Order: sequence, then structure tokens, then C-alpha cells
Amino acid sequence: MIRPDFSRRSLLAGGAGLLLAGCDRVIQIPAARKILFAGEDMQRGLHRALQNRGALAPEFTPAQMSPVFRSNGTRDPNTPAYKAMVANRFADWRLAVGGLVDRPLSLSLADLRALPNRSQITRHDCVEGWSAIGQWTGPMLGNVLKAAGVRESARYVVFTCADLYGGAPYYESIDMIDAFHPQTILAWAMNGRPLDIPHGAPVRLRVERQLGYKHAKYLMRIDAVASLDGIGKGKGGFWEDTVDYDWYAGI
Repeated sequence: MIRPDFSRRSLLAGGAGLLLAGCDRVIQIPAARKILFAGEDMQRGLHRALQNRGALAPEFTPAQMSPVFRSNGTRDPNTPAYKAMVANRFADWRLAVGGLVDRPLSLSLADLRALPNRSQITRHDCVEGWSAIGQWTGPMLGNVLKAAGVRESARYVVFTCADLYGGAPYYESIDMIDAFHPQTILAWAMNGRPLDIPHGAPVRLRVERQLGYKHAKYLMRIDAVASLDGIGKGKGGFWEDTVDYDWYAGI
């Protein structure tokens, strides 16, 4: 019998054999997917309805930071365009903010660093079953959306990235509750240093109350939208569309 608190994370923590394949491979095994997401569809709606979406994720002290912080997902987009940005130290990189906004933005890395920034030491929980604690610094996404004049008709925020899967950019999305959560930031620094390539340089999303695959790396574009229809297959993200990951990955 499955206990009420029996989660995908606890399954993964015990599934050492599956973990050897890594999160981008294990989920492509049909039997593994069935185990990973057993009961999730039924529990997801109840979980979202009962939890306080405005609650803060736990924050930690510098002494509690992990000595090693693994990277999740893509370790290097390794495309000609990304290589050119790396060679130029991201001087030509721009983050486009558009969609349902009154004032579309094109932000440089210097622009983001000049905004009021938040630093937070939080725990990253990966669907592979590992966790690590690190410090992230960057402006709150909500403030960037306010600067762009996000419209009331917008219900979701879609993130488009520099890494490619099957020749198309990686993408993810969150709703407006998480977009305006104070711990949802556009991180350009990790542990007091500019992001390195494996961890998502130059900027990645941190949405601290969700699992790691929602924390899109190598950000290139942010769009406010009224619906997820027409974004990939309409489920809200690459892994959601491809291998039935949950769109809402709250922890």
C-alpha cells in the first residue's frame, strides 16, 4: 500500500540502479516513468489546493552550504551561438522579455546586475534524488515583469533557453503565483561568483519551491502568455511534453 507521503523523490532515493542513467535518461524508460509518477496526477491537484503557495522555501546559513553542488540537466549548450557568447564573456547576450507586456525589454547582463538583487541560500532538489544547498543571487522575476508592464491577461511565464533538445530550444513555464514569489529570481551568481557554464551561465531561473527541472538554465527569452496552448505540446515544458513530468513540481 502506498503511504500518503510516498513521493517520487523517495522512490528515486531508493532507486540507485535507475539513478545511474541520470535524470535525462531514466525518465525515458517506460517502467521507470510509471514508477516515478505513480499517483502524481491524483495528488497534484490536492497538493496545490492545500499548500500555501506564498510560503517561503527554507533558507540556510553559509555554514550549511554543500561543498559540492552538482549540475542538473544540460552541462553545456555547446552550440555555435552559445560558444560565441562564452567567448565574448556574454557581453552581447540579451534577455528578451515579451509576450503580454506593455514595455518589452532587452536586458544585458549588466542591466540585470544593476537591478535590486536578492541573495538566498536554498536547497536544490533534483528529480534524480539528490539535493544540494547553495547561494543564488539575482533580481526577483516579479520586479522584471513589473518593469515590463505585464498585463492582467497573462497567466503564465514561459522561459526559452540556449540549450537545444532535438534541435529546438529547451523551454519551461510557471504560473503567476510562482513568478511573483519573492524567492523566484533570475540568478546570475552562485555562491558569490558569476554562474559557470554547467550551472546555467549567464542567467538561470530559481523557483525555489519546485524541483530542479523547473529551474531553467541558459535563459534567452521570457514571455508572459495567457495559455500554454501552442507552447510545445501544450503541457508547459520540454520534459512535461516529452516524458510526462508534472507541470507543477512543488516540494
